[in-house]
Amino acid sequence: MPAPTPFTPPPDHPCIRVVGSFEELVSTPFSGGVNALCWPRTLAGDFQEIVDQLGPVDEITGLDEDDLRALTLSEAGQAAREILITDLRRLRDRDLAPELNCIPAYPKDDASGPVPTDVYSFHADSANTPTDTFLCSYTVSCSEGLAPEDAVRCADLPETRAKLLSEYGGADDEGFKVFLNEHFYDLHYVAKAGARPYSLGLGNLWRIATDWPGNPVPPCVHRAPATIAGQPPRLLLIS
Repeated sequence: MPAPTPFTPPPDHPCIRVVGSFEELVSTPFSGGVNALCWPRTLAGDFQEIVDQLGPVDEITGLDEDDLRALTLSEAGQAAREILITDLRRLRDRDLAPELNCIPAYPKDDASGPVPTDVYSFHADSANTPTDTFLCSYTVSCSEGLAPEDAVRCADLPETRAKLLSEYGGADDEGFKVFLNEHFYDLHYVAKAGARPYSLGLGNLWRIATDWPGNPVPPCVHRAPATIAGQPPRLLLIS
C-alpha cells in the first residue's frame, strides 16, 4: 500500500485554530480574530488511483458516491474511496452540499482586467447569510491562505481603484460599491510585501470564514494552487 498522504501541519498563527475532531470543526465558533479552523489528518489510501481510474479529464468533473463505487480499485484505492465517501456524508449530514471535484484546471481571467477574479487570485468567499466554506485537498497540490493583516483588497489600492472608477464611469459613491460587488472586485486581494501565505496541506479538513453581513471575524483570504502543465488533476472536496 502506498505511503499515507504527506502531512502538512497547519501554521502557528493567531487567525488559525487547530481542532481534534470533525465535531469540534463544525461546532467551534469563529471569534477573537480566528477565521480558519483546521482538523489535521494523515490519510491512508491511494487517492491518486481514483483520479487515474477516471481517465483523461478535460474539465472540472464532479464525483458522487455512485461514481466512486463504480470504480474498480486496489486495496489502497478502496481505502481512499471510503475516506472520500465518509467526508461527503459527514458534510451532508450537517445539511451542507459538498462537492467532490476532479480539477484539471480552473477558468482563468484575461490578464488585461484591473482585478483578476478567478480562484487563482487571493479571494474571500461570500454569502448573504451566515455560512462557512469547508475544503480538503487530497492530491497533487493544496490551497493557500493569507492572514488578514497580510492581505489588501485590490479595490483599495489607489492605482487599481482609479482604474475601477474609470471602468465604472462615475464617482466613488454607493453606486461604485454596488459595482464592485456585482463584479466580485471587492472579494479579491493581494498579499502585502513580505507576506508569507500558508499551506492548507493535503488531507487536512478546513472550515474557513466567508464574507457575510455581520460576520464577527474577517473572511479567510485564500487561493487555488497554480495549475502546472503535465500535472495530473487535483481532487478537492468543497462545500
